[in-house]
Amino acid sequence: MVTQFDEKGKFFTRVITKRPVSVVIQTPTHRICGQVHVRPDERLKDELDQTSAFLAVTEATVYDVTGSEVLLHTHFLAVQAQQIVWITPLEEITESLAESKSD
Repeated sequence: MVTQFDEKGKFFTRVITKRPVSVVIQTPTHRICGQVHVRPDERLKDELDQTSAFLAVTEATVYDVTGSEVLLHTHFLAVQAQQIVWITPLEEITESLAESKSD
């Protein structure tokens, strides 16, 4: 592996470090729970703004539109960005919303 340095001593690598963010994604026909990977110094919105046609989701569970029936689980899912109605980090969901999903 070749390490490149600039004149200030900063090194560059082809590996992009990202942290997983657990999310819930709503599309017109499905609800998806999984992880979107975001650069450590950026927000989920920043990742969405950088996404071209598809958003990569790992450890994805796909539910029906109401979120009550599991349709499939996969380690990787590419979601067409234009089909996203809403997306939220799982940690942002309040208990009342989580309880209504389990009912």
